[in-house]
Amino acid sequence: MDESKKKQGLFQKFLDFVEWLGNKLPHPVTLFALLAVLTLVLSSIFGILGISVTHPGEGNETVTVNNLLNAEGISYIFESMTDNFINFAPLGVVLLTMLGIGVAERSGLIGAALKAFVLSIPKNLITAGLVFAGIMSSVASDAGYVVLPPLGALLYLALGRHPLAGLAAAFAGVSAGFSANLLLSGTDVMLAELTSAAAAVIDPAYADSINVAMNWYFIIVSVFLLTFVGWFVSAKIVEPRLGSFKMSKEQEEELSGEDVDGIQTLQPVEKKGLIWALISVIIGLGLAALLVVLPNSPMRGSDDIGSYMDTIIQSPFMSSLVPIIAILFFIPGLVYGLVTKSIKNDKDVANQMTDTMASMGMFIVLAFAAGQFVAYFTESNLGLVIGVYGAQLLDSLSLTGVPLLIGFMLVTALINLFIGSASAKWALMAPIFVPILMQLGYSPELTTMAYRVADSSTNIITPLMTYFAIIIAFAQKYDKNIGIGTLISVMLPYSIFFFVFWAVMLIVWSLLGLPLGPDSPVHY
Repeated sequence: MDESKKKQGLFQKFLDFVEWLGNKLPHPVTLFALLAVLTLVLSSIFGILGISVTHPGEGNETVTVNNLLNAEGISYIFESMTDNFINFAPLGVVLLTMLGIGVAERSGLIGAALKAFVLSIPKNLITAGLVFAGIMSSVASDAGYVVLPPLGALLYLALGRHPLAGLAAAFAGVSAGFSANLLLSGTDVMLAELTSAAAAVIDPAYADSINVAMNWYFIIVSVFLLTFVGWFVSAKIVEPRLGSFKMSKEQEEELSGEDVDGIQTLQPVEKKGLIWALISVIIGLGLAALLVVLPNSPMRGSDDIGSYMDTIIQSPFMSSLVPIIAILFFIPGLVYGLVTKSIKNDKDVANQMTDTMASMGMFIVLAFAAGQFVAYFTESNLGLVIGVYGAQLLDSLSLTGVPLLIGFMLVTALINLFIGSASAKWALMAPIFVPILMQLGYSPELTTMAYRVADSSTNIITPLMTYFAIIIAFAQKYDKNIGIGTLISVMLPYSIFFFVFWAVMLIVWSLLGLPLGPDSPVHY
């Protein structure tokens, strides 16, 4: 942080306290390891006590906390250790995507493209553009986590601004704005299916009418609201708090291949490389489109699924976006390198990919520790138990109207700190809250949107979010000593402002009775 900061307000002092407290925690690798041990201990205590709940989404099945320190649990710990590591959700996604991005970055394509971008866009729109791009990246599932935060940091670095501010703006858009988009995505499909199943308990006919686009109108407007809020938080809170960025000699050496001296005029060879790279991107996008858009395309969903849009959203193509994105980075990176002579042969490509993997060492170690923790937390059923008790607490308060919506969103935000998976949380919560709110006159579509608002807004402040570790790894490229406390203190303003403004928008929307999507009313 910049030590020459001026007198701070109460909110900035609060963020400083959060950073101080959080950074008292051990190194992130150690912290995840300690959390894994704590999970084992708590599972043993609660398992011995016989703590259990009734899972409303599994035919009222009784869910008991599993003791992971008994004979069976200890066997699980050792037998699952390798699988917990290699099956940690972000690991394969990150490493595969970074193979493609690594070639694009180390060939010089990304640096040249960023210079071209900065030269062509008004400086005061760069932050808004980053947040907007992050929000829209949810159509590509989780790939935005890997692509945009490091690009945002590099862009700010090239502008002479603090790279963590660029990383934070992109991360806020990708994660806190995950449920907003101008397009429909796999998330809409998954949530619609769970909502329909929960609504069928009260009204099977109504449940059959619930469609994939049930929140589409609202999430379209949300894109513009969150872009503005993200820009405001970045410009008025986060970047002033971070201050100026001063690189050490070690960092200058590590970042020597990147444009750290500011944006300069593009050289003729760079322009030529960018033109050919753009041509390769257009060709690549065209070929990718042929895999899904035409009838009988090899990666298109079955026509039995439903509409044309459904056959694209629920298709092998959408499930394969990570390798497709990696290829769409690799090919233009290779073309740019060949044109500019930064790549002369296959050895150069192999070396660039090897260097990229070497730079991911910290993330790989984090992935091992975090993978064990997440797996133990899931296997122990602690997350499910916490979720059910939280839902029962809200139900017992007997709230109605706007206070009920607010209470539901607050409980969702709290549960999100313990259960990272959006589908797992909604599978748990939908059977409880969809019927409750239907009986109070609120549509399943509104309940789902309220869930999405709270779930997205708090993604960026919980270490249980599966991509939290990779964001720390990206941040440590610019600050070796950055800890969980620093990252949470940087992201907390986004979380608070997104939650408040988004929730207010939803409440006003519901009071006006506007449809949330096609044939998707607010009231039941």
